[in-house]
Amino acid sequence: MKKTIAIATLVLLASQSLFAQKDKTVVSLKTDENAPIISKNIYGHFAEHLGRCIYGGFFVGDTSKIPNTNGVRNDVVMALKELKIPNLRWPGGCFADTYHWKDGIGPQEQRPTIVNKWWGGVTEDNSFGTHDFLNMCELLETEPYLSGNVGSGTVQELADWVQYTNFSGKSPMSDLRVKNGRKEPWKVKFWGIGNEAWGCGGNMMAEYYANEYRKYATFMSDWENTGGITRIASGANSGDYHWTEILMKNIPLNMLGGVGVHHYAVIDWKKKGDGRTFTEEEYFKTMQSALKMEELVTKHVEIMDKYDPKKKVAMIVDEWGAWYEVEPGTNPGFLYQQNTMRDAVLAGATLNIFNNHADRVKMANLAQCINVLQAVILTDKTKMILTPTYHVMKMYAVHQDAQLIPVNFTSPKYTVGNENLPAISVSASKDKNNAVHISTVNIDASKSHTIEVDLADFKLKNITGSILTSSKLQDHNTFENPSKITTKAFKGFENKKGKLAITIPPFSVVVLEGK
Repeated sequence: MKKTIAIATLVLLASQSLFAQKDKTVVSLKTDENAPIISKNIYGHFAEHLGRCIYGGFFVGDTSKIPNTNGVRNDVVMALKELKIPNLRWPGGCFADTYHWKDGIGPQEQRPTIVNKWWGGVTEDNSFGTHDFLNMCELLETEPYLSGNVGSGTVQELADWVQYTNFSGKSPMSDLRVKNGRKEPWKVKFWGIGNEAWGCGGNMMAEYYANEYRKYATFMSDWENTGGITRIASGANSGDYHWTEILMKNIPLNMLGGVGVHHYAVIDWKKKGDGRTFTEEEYFKTMQSALKMEELVTKHVEIMDKYDPKKKVAMIVDEWGAWYEVEPGTNPGFLYQQNTMRDAVLAGATLNIFNNHADRVKMANLAQCINVLQAVILTDKTKMILTPTYHVMKMYAVHQDAQLIPVNFTSPKYTVGNENLPAISVSASKDKNNAVHISTVNIDASKSHTIEVDLADFKLKNITGSILTSSKLQDHNTFENPSKITTKAFKGFENKKGKLAITIPPFSVVVLEGK
């Protein structure tokens, strides 16, 4: 009897060992001197004149009791500087193609008002304009990315804006800038030529927009002959590959600095689901939409490679993130939603996709920065909180301008009903100080996964880690409990004989550092 029990025990242990081996995800990291640099601009953000993103978010005015610098909230500046945001896109979005920049310069009391037809029909007083935004970017130590008005603007208007912001010599626009209190130009590098030209930017056909782009780009001189302007085309809506094909085919490469792509993680555009109270099935469908980014990037890159094999033209994913129904009781045109652990894992998995396509993806802009969609900051008058997405962006900042380390692995499946998704997402890089960073995400809502990373090429020691996780997917930070979700030290790994074994809990984001 004892012999039988012993044999049964051995069989059970052997089966458990085999199961554990089968269930383990093996990730290989390989050195590659030709691997691309992960552009810091992949970690960019987006600020549109929408809801409380600008007014009450970034900008409270210089008479506000909320501590500010020239009207910009000091707490926001401090938080975003800690995040090391590399660039900030403004003033839209759809708003960009109804925005006339000269309405937002000069004495505030003399600026005309307009109605924001896209977002809530509210009156825009233009108290936050070009000087306010570009000076704020200097405070944030970030590159501005200006979206030009093609839909309702003119070639001359956009050309004048470039001259106003960038020309240091004597000219009508630089003289006007000096008159308005700014002697030195800001040297704005990134310029979007319209936004969503296929939709709110004019409902154009791709062929028509390609010609409009060529016209606008022709008159957008950099004025200083420094080659410092990056002209960015209004790109495709998600999987509209025809749009990318036409732009790459019909626009000379020397006129094209980047081509945009927009993709939002949405369950259903008619019924987007709630930002806080959602089922696992809804979570799965949101992640299904988010992870489509891998397919979108791959297919758009294939088209770009056909016309630009040397990869001179950047892919710019200048709008991405999750989109839900607005929080109950808020203006439906303000797009204010909460931010849960669902958004954290969505952000981590998406950033891993961008990192792993760093040879072509050179910029991305999370939509949006404050109080709108997948925001990193939420404000309520004097109060400010950091969302789970903020903490993921901060954890991943270590990848900015680091060299990609190619990864190879087969992910286990996360299954709901009859559908499945890759449970594990990974990217890695080596920075200028030879520190290696490995970012891993487990989207599985209920199951931990073991990842074994082959470190044969790296000889890493002194490995440390951080984790973002919580007890429930629906957990989020509130103004009453702002630190419910925050990064913590991670100890769930073991490094033995060049093998790094990581056990990552359900719906968690982990970043490891080794030297």
